[in-house]
Amino acid sequence: MKRALVSGGSGVIGAAICQRLAAQGCHVLVHANRHIERAEAVVDEIIGRGGSAEAVVFDVTRPEMAASVLERATEPEPIQIIVNNAGIHEDAPMAGMASDVWFKVIDVSLNGFFNTTRPLLMPMIRSRWGRIVNMSSIAGVMGNRGQVNYAAAKSGLHGATKSLARELASRGITVNAVAPGIIQGRMSDATFDKERVKALVPMRRAGTPDEVAVLVAFLCSEEAGYISGQIIGIDGAMA
Repeated sequence: MKRALVSGGSGVIGAAICQRLAAQGCHVLVHANRHIERAEAVVDEIIGRGGSAEAVVFDVTRPEMAASVLERATEPEPIQIIVNNAGIHEDAPMAGMASDVWFKVIDVSLNGFFNTTRPLLMPMIRSRWGRIVNMSSIAGVMGNRGQVNYAAAKSGLHGATKSLARELASRGITVNAVAPGIIQGRMSDATFDKERVKALVPMRRAGTPDEVAVLVAFLCSEEAGYISGQIIGIDGAMA
């Protein structure tokens, strides 16, 4: 049974990804930072459906904490699937953006990728099989007003994805990024009403978390072994 870590697994999209990976037969480590109760609820749902999962708690912005938790998590067997889904956004025009808002978003959405992934690489490399999927955003592809910090973090993730894919290609490890557009969930539902979604999205609807999860789960599968270094949009033809 392959072991998969989903950072931000307690969120709406993260939970859908955890469910899909569990359905594919993975033991899923559902990550949370502040909302451990949400991660535990996802674990309970997976186990209730006959799957295998556990909750893990750490702050992705604290490298020592992340390394300590993840090194213990790899003691039984390596984690061979990583979905870097943890991320935040705090929007403001750059002219009025406080420096702490800039650094906070970069720290979670970009540095969090490094802090979560690096401790898991050597065990994965020794196993000579792995899948890494970095959750990006259409903002990292197209840019977006009021999201200079978020777009910078996600664009940085694109470069990291392509570079790491080259580093790991000979070891049977793929690295890709998925860039969703407007997806149903707490944050988007509060930001975009139905008419606004119809105006922005050529398909005239928001995507669903499960549609994103299906794509991520495929990229984590054996069948996706020749796809690497790609930034794959799932945005209803927005980009």
